[in-house]
Amino acid sequence: MDSLDRFAAEKLASLDAKNLRRRLVETAREDGIWMHRNGKRLLSFSCNDYLNFAQDARLADAAMAAIRTHGVGAGASRLVTGNHPLYADLEARLARIKGTEAACVFGSGYLANLGIISALAGKNDLILVDALSHSCILAGAALAGGRMLTFKHNDVADLECLLKTHRKNFRNAIVATDSVFSMDGDLAPVTELSKLAEQYDAWLLTDDAHGLGVVSHAKANVPLQMGTLSKAVGGYGGYLCASQAVIELIKNRARTFVYSTGLPPPTVAAAIAALDIIERDPALCAKPLAKARAFTQRLNLPRAESPIVPIILGDTDKALAVSKMLEDEGFLVAAIRPPTVPPNTARLRFTFTAGHPDAEIARLAEIVAARVLA
Repeated sequence: MDSLDRFAAEKLASLDAKNLRRRLVETAREDGIWMHRNGKRLLSFSCNDYLNFAQDARLADAAMAAIRTHGVGAGASRLVTGNHPLYADLEARLARIKGTEAACVFGSGYLANLGIISALAGKNDLILVDALSHSCILAGAALAGGRMLTFKHNDVADLECLLKTHRKNFRNAIVATDSVFSMDGDLAPVTELSKLAEQYDAWLLTDDAHGLGVVSHAKANVPLQMGTLSKAVGGYGGYLCASQAVIELIKNRARTFVYSTGLPPPTVAAAIAALDIIERDPALCAKPLAKARAFTQRLNLPRAESPIVPIILGDTDKALAVSKMLEDEGFLVAAIRPPTVPPNTARLRFTFTAGHPDAEIARLAEIVAARVLA
């Protein structure tokens, strides 16, 4: 065994010892909620496909039409020849939904945050990040090379203390946060963050990956509205909605935009179709949150703020065991372990979609009440 293989084997053994090693499991999706895994047909409460668009025939038809017209790939980065005609439509729709002048689509949400933050901040700048923000925000802040500090989760007072102490020492400042936190399902206090950012001349960036299409946010001045096309929109990609000037700068300076091949035409066409439905069918968009709230009400848990409901078990082995028990009952509910969540906060993460049958939600709640929370 050479040194590289030995290094890898030792790292894997360490993960195995802590029950933290991940393995890919082949999963065939039957439709928006049912899937086949490990020889079983399971009802998934682990997908982020909140509106069940990933298997929607209307999106598939739009994608197939785009393939026939534009082909299966973009062929190059958007600044070379990959800026196919569908992009203008998608970015205009995103800007309209978010109430901004313009938008820029990236290859993924992770690429978006890497590119946005590092394009707007440098070594003379301050980046303040909610402690529970998604990994891509932390990675983007690290890539920027400025002074990165974290503030306590959703703690506006702690953020104000940091701004009061440090803002004056830096050229520019960014405040970055998820708007819906992916592992806890709670919402950022965006209105309060916006007011504080304005007071200290900081630029607020919100990551709305888990909010677009399913969570309504209070109106606030958010100059940098980032999100993804891979959750409720059902496909793939990321975006930034901002002023025209900011978007033009991003298209010139964000390395993950400049040096990445454009999204394939069928992916963009499917996203356009999804946004059309989101804009005209608010009743559909309201269903995931309503179903999450029905679940939390049955279990006397805090009222869900989003379609994401965590039940924190603490111990990794316990989380894995409960996940296996639910799989035996016909449900797929993934155990979330460190480092995705902080140490000693392993959990079950339930995600609710528009298509989940109410009777199955009730059955799931009964099992959880009797065998997990009892």
